[in-house]
Amino acid sequence: MIPYKHEAFTDFSKEENKKAIKEGYKIVDAYLGQDFPLIVGGERITTESKIVSYNPAKKEEVIGKVSKASQEIAEKALKIADETFNTWKKVKPEVRADVLFKAAAIIRRRKFEFSALLSREAGKTWVEADVEVAEGIDFLEYYGRQMLRLKEGQPVESRPGEYNRYDYIPLGVSVVISPWNFPFAIMAGTTVAAMVAGNTVLLKPASTTPVVAYKFVEVLEEAGMPAGVVNFIPGSGAEIGDFLVEHPRTRLISFTGSRDVGLGIVEKSAKLAEKQIWIKRTILEMGGKDTIVVDKDADLELAAQSIVRSAFGFSGQKCSAGSRAVILEDVYDQVVDRVKELTNELTVGIPDEDEHFVGPVIDASAFKKIMSYIPVGKEEGRLITGGEGDDSKGYFIQPTVFADLSPTSRIMQEEIFGPILGISKAKDFDEAIEIANNTEYGLTGAVITNNRMNLEKAREDFHVGNLYFNRGCTGAIVGYQPFGGFNMSGTDSKAGGPDYIQLHMQAKTTSEML
Repeated sequence: MIPYKHEAFTDFSKEENKKAIKEGYKIVDAYLGQDFPLIVGGERITTESKIVSYNPAKKEEVIGKVSKASQEIAEKALKIADETFNTWKKVKPEVRADVLFKAAAIIRRRKFEFSALLSREAGKTWVEADVEVAEGIDFLEYYGRQMLRLKEGQPVESRPGEYNRYDYIPLGVSVVISPWNFPFAIMAGTTVAAMVAGNTVLLKPASTTPVVAYKFVEVLEEAGMPAGVVNFIPGSGAEIGDFLVEHPRTRLISFTGSRDVGLGIVEKSAKLAEKQIWIKRTILEMGGKDTIVVDKDADLELAAQSIVRSAFGFSGQKCSAGSRAVILEDVYDQVVDRVKELTNELTVGIPDEDEHFVGPVIDASAFKKIMSYIPVGKEEGRLITGGEGDDSKGYFIQPTVFADLSPTSRIMQEEIFGPILGISKAKDFDEAIEIANNTEYGLTGAVITNNRMNLEKAREDFHVGNLYFNRGCTGAIVGYQPFGGFNMSGTDSKAGGPDYIQLHMQAKTTSEML
């Protein structure tokens, strides 16, 4: 088996790559505005009710009209998935993994098309889109290899006259509810993790970004996935999301999204439905309020660069985004001034060309919510830069920095999920870590320091699932930095990690007397 190595990122300074992504845009633009059906048991189902996907950078441009699943169709899909599970679970792990490897190869050949689609549907810049497609390929390659490693189970002891085995078996029907902010990578990763483990999947992608999910399911079909293994059923959370979570035949719910929706899933899935014979398993990734700590003994240019890139990449719409900086008072003014300079250098605009670092936020609702924090920040702290938005043609918000904030202020505590950075001052390193830990979340964090003792203190005391030293707090790579957080950030189910596939299976011990 070829060893796993993460997918290379594209260098867009090269003319051939610029030309390639523009060709990708042409491919995508040829199917913009089309109708896309549901896929249930391999059957294409068209409904009158549609989810309309728009380009957030050009809000009048329709990406696609996707059929919307009703409760009746969701029930049909669940029955088909339940029946298909009986055959799919018996397919050799090697064969299931081969579907992932073939799908990875197809996506690699269509990488610029998928990047262009992410740019159109989610408003991603070329770099952000390219990195996400690479991550999706990584999930396919990595989880396929993990399944090959796990197919023999784990070693256990046997005694004379006795042979014991410890094997993994799949769970059943998995409901995958994927987010809009990584509509390709997280959608693909959560889907294939369940699938390669031998489960069948009901995929309910985010309603703002369903077209890229449809295109991915087409790839799985082309790669040899049997009908009914992954069923594409976008729809409203209220109509089919709750229905699927509460259904007695649902065995696993894999969710990425907001804290409140995630907690609702925990509550609903815990209630015993009529004829339900198992405790449903949940895998939840629910957000963050992530901090970069800058020590007085630090590379201050690195600190400022890390803060700005972590805060404003993809307009701050990442659960890992560094939306808070805590800077020691000794170097506070220097770092804040440099953060202001670097932020002012960022340009905001339509991501059709590789010229802007910041694109749009996802939709009108997000724009309104994020902009509502501007007056809050002005009351709570000092506006350093930004604070303006323009939704006349697309949903664009200037990267915004508030300094001199209390660690308990709303800007420093609430997940805004947009291009707003809050900065607080700490008198020493101990207080900085204390502030970093003062949120209900615990997803990512970073520490910029050249002090080995402080670094080790942070390694022990900074309570997050992914902690980075002397770099930004975004950009976990599959297989290198397994991703997932503590507290209200979720179940710390480490995506892209060595024990992630096991979460989609259960262990069975067999003991034979010889």
